[in-house]
Amino acid sequence: MKNLIIGLTGQTGAGKSTVSDLLREAGCYIIDADQIARQVVEKGSDCIAEISLEFGIGFLNADGTLDRRRLGDEVFADKQKLKRLNAVTFPYIVTRITEELEELRRHQDGIIVLDAPTLLESGLDKQCDRVVSVLADEEIRCQRIMQRDGLSRQQAEDRIHAQHKDAYYQERSWMTLENNEPPAALKGQTVFLLRRLEHMLRNDGNEPDDLHRDES
Repeated sequence: MKNLIIGLTGQTGAGKSTVSDLLREAGCYIIDADQIARQVVEKGSDCIAEISLEFGIGFLNADGTLDRRRLGDEVFADKQKLKRLNAVTFPYIVTRITEELEELRRHQDGIIVLDAPTLLESGLDKQCDRVVSVLADEEIRCQRIMQRDGLSRQQAEDRIHAQHKDAYYQERSWMTLENNEPPAALKGQTVFLLRRLEHMLRNDGNEPDDLHRDES
């Protein structure tokens, strides 16, 4: 098997980026959907023009760039507005990622990880060989988000409640990682995940039946 496409997703604050960084350090090729999402809303883009038409120019900075924090506060507090934003941005993001995946399937060997917070909602999971989700308890995620992004509890809770519950990810994932413990535990789970993926890569996609989890 030449390559294996892994969709990596999960709830905000769960630790998906940490897993992505660990996989990158291990030699996996990473597609960062957040970075692509920022690229498609760059100043002067068709996408930012559509956002302005949908939500108003009040969500643009004076220099014509998108005020991401203000728009985030608006849409994460209202699920209907979040759906409207996704309806505008997803086609641009999906097109860009699809083009990159097609190129990588032809030319990139090894494990390719699509790190995408809205992997399942956008339908990009259908382009992956396996889906892995990172989950954590709500209060733990809330604390992480407030510390990471400098948000209030209400802002953090709005972002959490705009996403799906654990069951949504568990039902749609090949494997889930739980990140409620110290960092070493998540690293151990990621090492185990990587061992499974490397076995599949060597064995034409066949999953291992004799690997044992060791998170010590």
